[in-house]
Amino acid sequence: MGDGLARELREVEPAAPAQLPARDVRAGSLPLLKGLLRFEALRRGGRVLALATLDVAGMVLAIWTALAIKAAIRAPGALGGTFDAAVDYAPLACLVMLLLFARSGLYRDRGQRPGFAIVISGLFQVTLIVLAFAVIEGHEFTSYYIFYGTLFFALVYVSAFRWGFERVSGALLRAAGYRRRAVLVGSGGHIDAVAHALRDSAEVEPFGFVSLAPHHSAARLRDFGSLEGLERNLDSVDEVLIADPAFPQDQAVELVDRCHERGKRVRVAPSTMEILMDRVEFVPGQSLPLFELKPPVFDGIDFALKRTFDLVGAVLLLTLLSPLLALVAVAIKLDSRGPVLYRSRRPGIGGRPFHCLKFRTMEEGADRRQDALEERNEAGGAIFKIRDDPRVTRVGGFLRRWSLDELPQLLNVLRGEMSLVGPRPLPQRDYDLLADWHRKRYLVLPGMTGLWQVSGRSELDFDELVRLDFIYLERWSVFLDLTILLKTIPAVLRSRGAW
Repeated sequence: MGDGLARELREVEPAAPAQLPARDVRAGSLPLLKGLLRFEALRRGGRVLALATLDVAGMVLAIWTALAIKAAIRAPGALGGTFDAAVDYAPLACLVMLLLFARSGLYRDRGQRPGFAIVISGLFQVTLIVLAFAVIEGHEFTSYYIFYGTLFFALVYVSAFRWGFERVSGALLRAAGYRRRAVLVGSGGHIDAVAHALRDSAEVEPFGFVSLAPHHSAARLRDFGSLEGLERNLDSVDEVLIADPAFPQDQAVELVDRCHERGKRVRVAPSTMEILMDRVEFVPGQSLPLFELKPPVFDGIDFALKRTFDLVGAVLLLTLLSPLLALVAVAIKLDSRGPVLYRSRRPGIGGRPFHCLKFRTMEEGADRRQDALEERNEAGGAIFKIRDDPRVTRVGGFLRRWSLDELPQLLNVLRGEMSLVGPRPLPQRDYDLLADWHRKRYLVLPGMTGLWQVSGRSELDFDELVRLDFIYLERWSVFLDLTILLKTIPAVLRSRGAW
């Protein structure tokens, strides 16, 4: 969609007479626009300054908290000097953090800033760099608590401060009417998927759509009918978003040119191929440059890292949650007849079956009644769900609402049948209804939680859920797993879509 192709198309077809005075967005700016750009630069500078200040405050507070806890345990009289000590330790850590965060794009515009996985990764790198520097400089430590203690509290404070900044700044932008009205252009399914993804955006408001095929928007957007209809109404929108990776190139070139002439921004939603390009590997020695898409499986060092993370996490969670697990078991036993645990036979990695453990939430023998309830299924695709399932017990309804019924799967993690994070395992009934392309999600161990749980849960249709699994498989890292685990907590507390 470059300028060269645009010139070639204009040489083939004469341009239609302009109905309105055209001014290309790439031309020189008017004085008023220059003033607005200066304001934009001021806004960007304020954003960078605010984020950097919050990051530094979070790091200093993390160092102080670690030192204060150590002093409170060993020498309560030394508490008064902990803040001065934290200020002495902080400059190097803050400088390294700011440089790494800037390099990772964490001070970019809201729509371009990466997620909390990069924040977590950056803080781990800061800890390693500062530790290496201290060792090289010859500093001696009776323990390395100051490093891992600071890391823990930095994860809490920096992430919390950035979360608060996103919420407050988003609310201010919405209150100021800053949201940009966008028209989505593409095919029906892609339009609805992008509109759903943008529903919580603080800057972009899906306003209308143009579908290449007849389509009724589930997101209740305004239908502009055709590209010509959109062009006649460009003054009512702020930007155009191409939501379909298969959008015809000639029409895309013409659309981009028309939008630029009217000063409208054009953006493109990422396609599945662009997501997959994160895993490409160059294959040399070919007459035509080729790139191989590596299968998204965990092997070698990736498998060792993920398995270690799972084992450590499962042991810690079982230790911390053991009183809660015992309380739930007693409540189930007192509420209804039957075993405390329910063993659901489900396909695991490679489709091999295993017994997925859950706290029992239904009456004994509930499986035998499912065929009679199939016509009441409220979920799309292969999933079976009923919002008010008559088989669910009183305690079971509570456990399902807060996802406590999934906790016994920590034992599946210890046994190597599941991972803490990964695609959710489906019952055999659902697995048998999957299309072939859905089964790519079974190339890895199933997980206790995943992008399903932090991205809408039961409110998303099945194909959207499978696409989230694919994104997870392509983008996996230990830091992504940790981010998903942390985001699972507020998702469960909101209990949105859990039924």
